[in-house]
Formats: sequence, structure tokens, C-alpha cells
Amino acid sequence: MKPNFKYLNKPALEPVPGCDWASKMVLNPAIVQDPESSTLHMLFRATGPWAQKRREGCHDPYPIFLGYATSEDNGETWEADFSEPALSPALGYEEHELYIADIHGNRVRNYANGCMEDPRIFPIEGELYVSVACRPFPPGPYWLSDVQTRFEYVPEWIFNGSEAEDPFIKTARSNDTVTVLYKLDLQQLKMRNYSAAFHYIGPLTEGHVSDNRDVFLFPDKMMIQGNSQYVMLHRPMNVLPFERGAEVKKPSIYIAAANTIEDFASPKATHRLLATSVFHWEDNRIGASWPPIRVSDDEWLVSYHGKKDVVFGYTQSFMIVKEQPNDFPVVTHRCSERLMFAEREWEMPSDYPTPCLFTTAGIVVGDELIMSYGAADQKVGISWVNFKELTDYIRCFDENGSAIKTYSKQD
Repeated sequence: MKPNFKYLNKPALEPVPGCDWASKMVLNPAIVQDPESSTLHMLFRATGPWAQKRREGCHDPYPIFLGYATSEDNGETWEADFSEPALSPALGYEEHELYIADIHGNRVRNYANGCMEDPRIFPIEGELYVSVACRPFPPGPYWLSDVQTRFEYVPEWIFNGSEAEDPFIKTARSNDTVTVLYKLDLQQLKMRNYSAAFHYIGPLTEGHVSDNRDVFLFPDKMMIQGNSQYVMLHRPMNVLPFERGAEVKKPSIYIAAANTIEDFASPKATHRLLATSVFHWEDNRIGASWPPIRVSDDEWLVSYHGKKDVVFGYTQSFMIVKEQPNDFPVVTHRCSERLMFAEREWEMPSDYPTPCLFTTAGIVVGDELIMSYGAADQKVGISWVNFKELTDYIRCFDENGSAIKTYSKQD
């Protein structure tokens, strides 16, 4: 018998008619527990038609924003602030508008100019950060399969720039996803002083190398190749530039190490393949879902998603990775079964054809693992499972997903 996953019988949050930045989609939330109370804080992804920036002859743009919500009952109910976004893309189009001041006061390229998707909140050395999948320019109605809207708002002058001199230009031409890191001031967020809550650090991935998302760091450094290094999970769409890319071919989970956080978006980072598609329900791709949670002194629970195709959709499972002496962590246990997938009526797709239950956060509160997820690419769901029961179940499988023992709650 599998661990018992509990779910809400309705969305925790959903689109709000009349809210210009959240009328179409509210999904893929990050959550974190307040260190000073039992309050849970959420950042969710939202979008709506942004007619203020519409170009003649184009669809309405759909920039993606981050909104803020809280829960006082371990995720059963949520109060969201739909009066304004917590974090908004700048939506500049002229060359001089595509810069931002980073956390050190430097004027740098703003990779978060067009969209801010799928936040993940995690600590690094005791400080809170949030990673966000960003595009230089907003798309149009991107869920329409028969319309190419990704490039509608890429300005013409971008194609006259020099890729060799500025990697941002190449990224902007393709409007690929770059994952950007912000430092998060939770106290300012709690006071809804949003302008002081987020501090731009910079990209974690190289957009000119590959579209890249599902990116977040382990909270602690690890000793790798003789150095104490930061360690990051990521999922490049184009795996060919990375280790064993020609072999795996499909978007897969990679692990990277770097001496500084800024080094991740540079050739200074070292990359290894952590896991690739193995089972039928993940035939198209896999990616890590939310920041790892420590299971023991040298083991981490990694939640991950797999996609088979547009009919079967996205589902979720888990693996355990173990740190190695002076080397990258490796997978030691991997569940071969999809443990979470769209089942409830409100999770079924409408605008998107693909069934999707996509977890983007997991936190342990007491004995329970609380997970937040996007459902049908339009709504927010919450799930709970006993943390020990889940990790005990994952240990019933070896690194390849083969059963090595029978699960019982007495293990």
C-alpha cells in the first residue's frame, strides 16, 4: 500500500475575474513557513491579458506576475492579496529599459523583464531566496496551440544587436527561459511592502546555451572536487551542451556545482547528469519539482515531475539522493510509480489539453509534508502526506526504480 496523500476537494486559489493580472491563471505556487509563527507564506504565478502594453496587430500580451497569499491552518485555506502583484516584470521594450540594479547596486541586464514564472523559495546558508523562471519579453496567449505568440513582443531592434558582445541579445531573440535568483526579505513581504521584499541577484542559467527552468539550490554547500561549493538542480531543454546530452537527448535533471552563486550562469560551473527518463510516464522529460529536503545527515528527498505526452500529461514522484565524499550526490532510491497526478474534477484541463498536477513546493510541518501545486495549468492545489511514510516508501526502490523490499508502516 502506498502512502496516503490527502488533497483539498477544491482549488486553494483560482483566477479572479476582473483582476487584470490574475484573471486567466493562478498556479504553480511556492510556500514557506514563517520562522516566527505557524503562518505559511505563498508566492503564486498569475497572468491575465495586459492590454496596457498591446501592440497593434498583435494579441494581448500575457506577462506573468507573482502574487502573495498566507495560510493560518497549515494550508487548508488561503488569503490572497489580489490588490496588486508582489513582483512584476518591468515590460520594457527599448534598449535602455532592459537593465536593472542588482543587489550590489550594479546596472545589469534584466532577464526578468517579460515574465516571472514558477517561483521556488529556499534557504541558502540561513537566508531566504526565490528562483523564478523568466523571459526577456512577454508572450501572447501562450496556451493556444495553433498560434505562435512567443515572439510577438520581441522588438525588431533586438535582431540588430551583437550576440558575441552580449549574451542577453541571443536569449532575447529566442525569448527563452532564464532562471533568475532574488533574495527574499520575508519581513517586508509579510508587511506587503513588496518593493522592498525582493532583491535581484542575477541569472542562475545561461539563456544563450539553453532554455532552462526547474532550478533551485540545496540549502547547504557540499565538498566537491576539493572545494566547498554551492549545489544546484536544473533542467535544460537542450541537453546537448551538457554531460551525456547526446546520449539522453531529452530534458533531464542536471546537478551543478560552483564556488559562487554568480558562477552558475557561466562556464565556471561544473555540471553532471543526475537523472533522465526511465519509466513510461516520463517518456518526454523529467525535471526536479521543488528544493530538496534533508532526510538524514547525507541524504535528500528530491521531488520530480515526468511528462509522457500531451494526453497522459505531467505526474509526480520522488527520489532520494545521497552525498558522496568529495563528489556530486547520486540517486540511491527512485520510485518507479507516479504518486501524484490529476484525478479530481477541478484538476482536469480546460484551455490546455494536457492533464497537469505540477508540484512547486514542499515543506515539513510536524510529521507532515505539505505540498503546493499547479492544477490544469490554471489553479492552485494543496496536498499532505506523512513525511516518514513517504521517505520509507521511496526506500523500497533502488536507484533504478526496481523494488527491493515491501513497504509497511512499521519499517
